[in-house]
Amino acid sequence: MTYSARPLTAPLPELANSGDLPTPKPTRHLINARTVWISDIHLGFRDCKADYLLDFLNHIHCDTLYLVGDIVDLWSLKRRFCWPQKHYQVMLKFYELAAKGVRVVYVPGNHDEPIRHFSGQLFGPIEIAQEHEYVTADGKRLLIMHGDAMDAYINHSWLTRVIGDHGYELLLFINRWSDRLRKLMGKPYFSLAGLIKSNIKGAKAAIATYEKEALAEAKRRGYDGVVCGHIHYPALREEGGLRYANCGDWIENCTALVEDHQGHMRLLHHSDKIYWQELEQPFLQAA
Repeated sequence: MTYSARPLTAPLPELANSGDLPTPKPTRHLINARTVWISDIHLGFRDCKADYLLDFLNHIHCDTLYLVGDIVDLWSLKRRFCWPQKHYQVMLKFYELAAKGVRVVYVPGNHDEPIRHFSGQLFGPIEIAQEHEYVTADGKRLLIMHGDAMDAYINHSWLTRVIGDHGYELLLFINRWSDRLRKLMGKPYFSLAGLIKSNIKGAKAAIATYEKEALAEAKRRGYDGVVCGHIHYPALREEGGLRYANCGDWIENCTALVEDHQGHMRLLHHSDKIYWQELEQPFLQAA
């Protein structure tokens, strides 16, 4: 499916009252983008940073928004029901953006896999797609996919294999309390879990394999690059003439991928005080 600029016109379901939607805060930092990609929000999971995501959504203007999988964590909801008000507000925000003319494309992941059965259909004003083709402003064809298919090359879920379910829960517990302490100290959000994970040798090897296979898949299918999520490890780079972009997540890293109207791409990180920071490099320009 090829990208087009036409917005959806399906009506927004009537809301109970305007108070259900979060009120944007005034800020000097407004992101004006052609396209935004976010993934691995994991609504319904206790460590979802829905408050940070709402800040992000309230301070962007874009033509197209891609939801690149694991938006709702059905696995977590099955184990333990958790649906705070902020999670509800995030879902309403997606509908609000779509109703205002933003094209919203939902590419489900493994944690919201049942939604894949509705690929090619509309969920209200939101498009559902198994995967998608996107053409950047400078003419690059990118494959949009969640990326869980790459697990086959790692033999197992990389995080489960490297540190196990219990180890990951411990990692998120440490991250949760680290965030609370930083808030008390007036400091912005920092992913301690991401720092620890990036220094685990086995995890680094698994991430490298995932990135290699994602690029290989894009090349096999004739694309100029790939945009994915899944591994909670944000990245943006050119390799062998191909572009690799991973949106990151809203559990550990709170990152998003943004393209401006000239086709330049950037990874953005959200902090507690609505500052926007580059992760590693400025806008990535095509050679």
